[in-house]
Parts: sequence; structure tokens; C-alpha cells
Amino acid sequence: MTKRNTQQRRHAIAVLVQEQGEVSVEALTQRFATSEVTIRKDLALLETGGLLLRRYGGAVSLPSEMVIEPDVEQVSNRKQAIARAAAERIRDHNRVIIDSGTTTSSMIPLLGNKRGLVVMTNSLNVAGQLRELENEPILLMTGGTWDPHSESFQGQMAEQALRSYDFDQLFIGADGIDLERGTTTFNELVGLSRVMAEVAREVIVMVESEKIGRRIPNLELPWQRIHTLVTDDGLGAEARDQIQAKGVTLICASPSADTPRRK
Repeated sequence: MTKRNTQQRRHAIAVLVQEQGEVSVEALTQRFATSEVTIRKDLALLETGGLLLRRYGGAVSLPSEMVIEPDVEQVSNRKQAIARAAAERIRDHNRVIIDSGTTTSSMIPLLGNKRGLVVMTNSLNVAGQLRELENEPILLMTGGTWDPHSESFQGQMAEQALRSYDFDQLFIGADGIDLERGTTTFNELVGLSRVMAEVAREVIVMVESEKIGRRIPNLELPWQRIHTLVTDDGLGAEARDQIQAKGVTLICASPSADTPRRK
């Protein structure tokens, strides 16, 4: 199926959900003559874009109070732009780590056209989305101790699992970016993130521009560990200059453009 047909199908699904309030995977499969895996992938992408909410066996329309939130929609658009730019850096047969987080998980529905991926994650949410892809990657889980704060696995067992492999890329988010020190977080459990960075050839940080400049006490990854920063085009010129001075590849993705701007 062509990309255009895929986009048309997803648009039609979004309209159906809005009109009917609820749709099932089974009904959509029959209506569009495609597989359940493909429909689940469509629903995952539409949910990430803020157009519906997935439920067991289907999807429902957004509550009315969620529909007219311009700030939420703006954030969603920024996350989608960052996700598109990050996903473009993944080649077929890459071995990647995807850390837990809403920004990193926004990239998952965009990986359906990638072939032969090997993906390790510490997130049950990321793992669940990966299993819905039409080209399902080889999935590796870190295991370890469940941390309810970050909704991810952490600890020594997870670190040992990571050290058993080597990876092409790490995709990781951040609670904040300290322009002097690097990525920062509210979570004191930073050991796993540092091991992830150690075992990956390229560390790609995905973060919205509004988080850049936040000074949070817990340093997660120093600039020396970061190769690429993917953000949106709301980043100011002064911050761009400071990041580039660290030797980091900076990609500023525009929600209104298909092609991200590389700095």
C-alpha cells in the first residue's frame, strides 16, 4: 500500500471515530480490508497525534474537554516533529535502545517501515507499541526492578542485560537540558541511562525546546556523552549556539514542515 493510501486510511479512521464515538479493530479491519496489526499501528499513531484514545479492541473519541486545548495540541505537534526527525536517523537492521518516556515512545509508530530492527527497551509501554508494528522488530527487554516514578525497569539486572549487547543508537528523553552540564532529570536513578549511553555508538536526545535551559539538580548525561540533540524549532538562537559549541549535532524539527532543519 502506498504512503498516500495509508494517510487516507488513517484520516478516514479519525473521522469515523469522531462521528461514531467508538470503533473496533475488527470492524476497521473489515472496512479497510487490511490486517489487525496494520489497524493497531494506525490507532497508535492517531493516538500519539492526539486524535483519539485507544481502548481494548479498538478506540474511542477524545473527551470534549481534551479537544480544545491548544497548548496540548501544540505540544503534541512538537513531539510528532521530533519523533519524525529522530525516526529518520534509524536505518534498516539497526540495533537501537529506546528509553522510557512520552517523547521517545512517540517515535514507535513511525518505525513500521523499518526492517530487521533489534530494539532493547526498559519500558513496557514501548515494548507494547513495538509489538503492534507491522514489521515487528526483535524485541529485547532489560528486566530489572520496576520503578513506578519513571514507569520503567531500573537497577543492576537491567544494567547487566544492557552490557551483554552493543547498539548503534540510543534514543533517550530528558526532564531538562542544562546548557552547561547536559541532560538533567528529577529521577535520582540515573545509572541505567549512563549504561545505555556507554553501550551505544550514537546517543540521540529527544527533547522539546521548552525544556532546554532547565536546571534540575540530577545530572543524567554530560554533553561529552551526547552526539545528537533533536528538538523543535522553538529553540532560541543563543541556546542553539551554546549546544553547537559542545560539538553536538543539533536538529530542529518544524511541526509545519516535512524536513527537519539540521544545524
